[in-house]
Amino acid sequence: MSDKFQEGQVLEGKVTGIQPYGAFVALDEQVQGLVHISEVTHGYVKDINEHLTEGDEVQVKILNIDEEKNKYSLSIRATQEAPKQEQRRPRKPVAAKQQQEDSSAGFNTLKDKLEDWIKQSDDREKFRK
Repeated sequence: MSDKFQEGQVLEGKVTGIQPYGAFVALDEQVQGLVHISEVTHGYVKDINEHLTEGDEVQVKILNIDEEKNKYSLSIRATQEAPKQEQRRPRKPVAAKQQQEDSSAGFNTLKDKLEDWIKQSDDREKFRK
């Protein structure tokens, strides 16, 4: 049945039904497939109805064909160019001055405080006796 359709093929289809999890797209009179909601567009899709309506002509790519179950997995997103991500500014390094001010925290402090803690522990032991 999929002699005329192959995985990776890009073609036009018509949206025949919409569900919360995706849209059904007819590839011809006998074959229709599912575009999962995650394959509608790049980015997060909260409500598929904001992107597709029944009767829309869409370009889809066949992701997978399950011959036994006669299921076609389709993607609209795979036919679109991914949006360019904004270049993020690198984080500012923590200034050396700020690191010195924060020297009360960290591993060096533990080493420095160890003697104080031992002394406090010894004082408590003497107090208990």
